[in-house]
Amino acid sequence: MKGQPFVRYAAGLVAGILLYVSFPNEYGIPVTALLVGAGLLIWGFVRYASQTRKPVQTSQGIGGLLVLLALGWAITYQRTASNCSDNIVHLRDTLRTYEGVVAAQPEERAKTYRVELEISRGRWSSRTDSGQWHPLSGRVIVYVDKAIGRLPRYGEVWLVNGPPRPIDPPLNPGEFNYKRYLSHRNIYHQQYLRPWQRQVVAYNPPNPVTRLATRVNRWADSVFIDRIGTRAEYAIVNAMILGVRDDLDTELYRAYSAAGAVHILSVSGMHVGILFAVLTYLLSFLIKRPRGKLLMAALQLLILWFYALVTGLSPPVLRSAGMFTLLIVANAAGRQQQLLNTLGASAFFILCFDPYALFSAGFQLSYVAVAGIGAWQSSLVQSLTFRYKAANKLWELTAVALVAQLITFPLGVFYFHQFPTYFLLANPAVMGLSFILLPLAMATLAVSWVPLLNDALGWLLQKTAWLLNAVVMQTSRLPGAAWDGLWLSPTALVLVYAVILFGVAVLLTRNRAYLWATSASALLLTGVTLWNDYEQRHQRRLAVHFLPHRTAISLTDGHTSTLLTDLDTADTRSYDFYLKNTFGQWGVDDLTIANIRADSLQLVPAYKRHKDYALWVWQGKTLLIVNKLGGYSRWRLPAVVDYCIIRRNALRDWNDLNGRIVARHVIFDDSNKTPLTDRLLIEAKARNIACYSVRQMGAYATEFMPY
Repeated sequence: MKGQPFVRYAAGLVAGILLYVSFPNEYGIPVTALLVGAGLLIWGFVRYASQTRKPVQTSQGIGGLLVLLALGWAITYQRTASNCSDNIVHLRDTLRTYEGVVAAQPEERAKTYRVELEISRGRWSSRTDSGQWHPLSGRVIVYVDKAIGRLPRYGEVWLVNGPPRPIDPPLNPGEFNYKRYLSHRNIYHQQYLRPWQRQVVAYNPPNPVTRLATRVNRWADSVFIDRIGTRAEYAIVNAMILGVRDDLDTELYRAYSAAGAVHILSVSGMHVGILFAVLTYLLSFLIKRPRGKLLMAALQLLILWFYALVTGLSPPVLRSAGMFTLLIVANAAGRQQQLLNTLGASAFFILCFDPYALFSAGFQLSYVAVAGIGAWQSSLVQSLTFRYKAANKLWELTAVALVAQLITFPLGVFYFHQFPTYFLLANPAVMGLSFILLPLAMATLAVSWVPLLNDALGWLLQKTAWLLNAVVMQTSRLPGAAWDGLWLSPTALVLVYAVILFGVAVLLTRNRAYLWATSASALLLTGVTLWNDYEQRHQRRLAVHFLPHRTAISLTDGHTSTLLTDLDTADTRSYDFYLKNTFGQWGVDDLTIANIRADSLQLVPAYKRHKDYALWVWQGKTLLIVNKLGGYSRWRLPAVVDYCIIRRNALRDWNDLNGRIVARHVIFDDSNKTPLTDRLLIEAKARNIACYSVRQMGAYATEFMPY
């Protein structure tokens, strides 16, 4: 990496960011790194100060990396909002009222508006305080009922009643960690508001550039609404250009996911790359003219940053626009450049501004994809040639799809747990249509004021979007379109990338050392996979899952599991969000769902059933589900049960169990009211009763050997 200094700089910065996240309170790490690094740099400078030609020094290189490591740690510390003493996370009193400004473009949901508020001051009551206003900082995700009317505006200042609550951690194994995701954006609280709980008191946008971006975004949305008459096509254009997916129905989204084209539904670096490639092709005639390079660069920068404004300055687009800006400026200045160094430079500056971007799946996928395409696509294209120019162009698109899919599929499986089987069939067509749709959409916006021409471009845009939807829908309907339920551990992820990188190195260099490295990585990956499969085959697990206001109990034996639940079968969204990843992580490939409100409970052999309870013996353990304890039915069990699961507020007082049930473990699912379980948990501690609540403690899971 001798000619790629920014790759080294970015690596040092990344090391510091990772060290801060792992050891946020170890202040000795950056101090030691800074002192040692500065010492090595000074020692190397003094040692060779008198020499005209200075040799390459390993010590100075290590010193520079240590200084960058300290810089990465310090930047991450400074960019972590919870380190501010007035942040809401440090508040010990109950917040009664706070004032905040709408700090990002609000989003429309099915029943609510999602708003990000930047708090400026708050008021709370305590013995030493009379309810005065105090400076306060922090961001809160607010969901406000649509009864307020119109969508809130960026820059509105709100007066909010009631305290926000900390965001819950994941309550099920393998569940998406929404708390960690938002903490990387310095958001630690959320709140659900009724219309009467908030009042708009002023309009004061904190950032004039963001204010302009939100206005451009809304204007572009109005143009697309006017020019595209059909909802499905408008939804695709809205998602690809504006980054808004509110109008996408579930079926269409799943089709894009199954076809391996879901990445085009989020504004990202790929969109900027497509726009950059099209602009480079269309404006290439300027290169041969006087000052043509400068004019071409100016037009490229103008259009790219206009697109960034149209997207509302979406973070992924900002990152990619910054990367391509460096590329354009280097080309215009006639500077020789290397793609990896340009990537390293853009990553370095982005991480200096936002170190937590490192943990974004979009950031990782964008940089890995661009690096892979830049390194391998040319060699792959040259390996095959065709007589016809159209066939060569199609092969170029196919090669891009192959390289991008190869280098990103481990991350895709790691984050999204699926693999599109027919990506090679769909992606060339999707990429080709995207190369048409994106510039066409920008042209539609540019001439929106020109009569007739705007109608013609709008019609072409609608037809292109329709064709894109048709290709994706047809691909998703093919048998086995998506390989779902995949799971990669962090160790397996690293080993998969080792196999890919060393394998490609073998093909490109024919070096035997890379062959041995590929074989060793593949052998380790096989061992890890076989061990995970062995553990899953021999697992015997009872789990009471967290499912909001519902019951969800699973009995897992090897790769087979039965889920007892009262969840509506049509509510696939709740299952996908709360439970799907759990069974994927456990390697369950044969799941039977039994509705506990219907006769399907017969799928699990029951020892005794009653309208108020059901009793099973499974793997030598007794399980009791209690629906009702009160009333005229004074049933009781003659023996001790291992697990007693209380649902639907059946237990209101611990004395209700006297003479009726003796249980080793009492578990409350989330169909019980939270205040009731809070009280019962406190009383249970005083009575020395072993009990558990999934709302307060997360999913209850226990493993035991087969009977």
